[in-house]
Amino acid sequence: MVVSMARIRGFFAVILLGLTVAGCGYNTIPTLEEQAKAKWSDVQNNYQRRADLIPNLVSTVQGYAKQEREVLTSVIEARAKATSVKIDASQLTDPEKVKQFQDAQNQLSGALGRLIAVSENYPDLKSNQNFLALQSQLEGTENRISVARRDYIEAVRAYNTELKTFPGVIWAGTLYSGNKPMETFTIAEEVKRVPQVKF
Repeated sequence: MVVSMARIRGFFAVILLGLTVAGCGYNTIPTLEEQAKAKWSDVQNNYQRRADLIPNLVSTVQGYAKQEREVLTSVIEARAKATSVKIDASQLTDPEKVKQFQDAQNQLSGALGRLIAVSENYPDLKSNQNFLALQSQLEGTENRISVARRDYIEAVRAYNTELKTFPGVIWAGTLYSGNKPMETFTIAEEVKRVPQVKF
């Protein structure tokens, strides 16, 4: 009887220890998921800020660069596409949706780069106060986008790691079995290419 009581106590001690160790991660998965979703909102907010600046930038450039219609049209079209591709927090686990969003934003970034390059051909435009202010705001917004994307990537990394490591893997396999790893941003192909320098 003494031996069986010691076994029962040992058994309950092991269970209690296991629950204590595993219990410390019970709230971690939902907490990290909500942090990642909040960081995604920051990313979207900054992309929207950029999209809101573009009409003013385009109209300022239009007055100076009437012959640059193709560049202006590509910026307007890229903005329309970028603002039409929407992705909410529930779709962050869908790689195709995240890629569509990212491709639309990359296309807009490229069009804006061409627009800024066109401005180099117009000294009067480069000295226009409205253009300078808009260009400065756009540069600041691009920096905000970069920071927001970095913060989102870090939040997703923490969330995805928790789903795959102990004790999170226990909770992910039981109570949070519907939780899937979230997608993150990838580097665009044109950024990966080494630039060619010609003299």
